[in-house]
Amino acid sequence: MKILWSEFSIKLLSEIYTYYKEKASPSVAKKIKTDILTATKQLKKHPESGQIELNLEKLNEGYRYLVKGNYKIIYKAISEGLLITDIFDTRQDPIKLSDEERKTGSNT
Repeated sequence: MKILWSEFSIKLLSEIYTYYKEKASPSVAKKIKTDILTATKQLKKHPESGQIELNLEKLNEGYRYLVKGNYKIIYKAISEGLLITDIFDTRQDPIKLSDEERKTGSNT
């Protein structure tokens, strides 16, 4: 199973890296980024290992998520494989998952 990343999720991963690089250290930033990337590798063999994302269930697109640290890695199945659509900081209000920008970015 192929793992693909939306432009939106790539942008978020870059922002997370930059934030921790500036606020903590380059090594902390690299570890968080690596942990997120590594977490998605399990999806190659176990694509349904993530839980169903109830906040996006109304979209009927089969969104699921994995949790790594403070982040939800949100994905869905597409014809080419699995698409990582969002990396959501779980310390935020879950209502933000339904924000128009995230829905638009998720479909990239």
